[in-house]
Amino acid sequence: MPRRPTRHRRLLKPRPLTFSSFSRSAAQVASSYLAKRRMQDSKLHRESPLNSADNRILRDALGKRSEPSESSDEEEFDGNVQADFAFFDPKSNDFHGVKTMLQAYLDNKQWDLNGFVDLILGQTTVGTVVKIEGDEDEGVFSIVTAVNLGRYKDHKCIMEIKEFLLKACQEKDVVDDLRLILGEQAKNVGLLVSQRVVNLPPQLLPPLYDALFDEVSWATEDEPTEELRKSFCFKFYIIFSKIYKHKNADQKTKLSNDSDEAIIYTKPEDEIFHRLSQWSFSFPLHTQQPTHE
Repeated sequence: MPRRPTRHRRLLKPRPLTFSSFSRSAAQVASSYLAKRRMQDSKLHRESPLNSADNRILRDALGKRSEPSESSDEEEFDGNVQADFAFFDPKSNDFHGVKTMLQAYLDNKQWDLNGFVDLILGQTTVGTVVKIEGDEDEGVFSIVTAVNLGRYKDHKCIMEIKEFLLKACQEKDVVDDLRLILGEQAKNVGLLVSQRVVNLPPQLLPPLYDALFDEVSWATEDEPTEELRKSFCFKFYIIFSKIYKHKNADQKTKLSNDSDEAIIYTKPEDEIFHRLSQWSFSFPLHTQQPTHE
């Protein structure tokens, strides 16, 4: 019997933020992110601190955030919508939601996105989609999964992803390492796919990533064949991460030890991944043009 618990219709409940070193880091980044948001607009953040009750459901208001309060049906609607987020296994009905999440995954490249989405949804033992509880057949707010580049090497979408990366990499000291993990070592490499809506509550990050790494670990023991079990024994992860980098970022770094202004991470956990990475490279995007800075 597999040890992997069924996650269908599982509400997000508190888990110890010290579950793993990554969770602790993600929690710290999430806390820092929330602090910055509160400083930017105190009117939108007058909530009381989250309590630690074991049965608390993490709630977040879509749009403006506010402290829940009792009100009669006759009270005027104030524009706030309360939502309960839950984790679900990927399924075929999520196709359009996941495709929307990945629309700009390879920038403006025309590629087999449909095939990539099918590949992700077909891997139900590893991967999570975040939806609103009671509305699981509708919108997808986040997709997190990891797929083996060697296992799916003959799929058109995977070949196109490899081609895209090799073409985008212009750094000579990195390109050889990139060719190695996309070629000879591909069977040991997991493509970590993580896309979500911008305003997804950062409190979801630690349990979301812990769930992914738990499932990868369980898959190495619970998959029905040895080949499948080995396909989840990842030695490396490769991650696409979108950042904003100032034109004078290199000068800023030289003039100051604080490089926060030089690079802006659109997802707070990407800063952790960047720090933990053995190497990385960057390239310009074309689908979303930044400001003149």
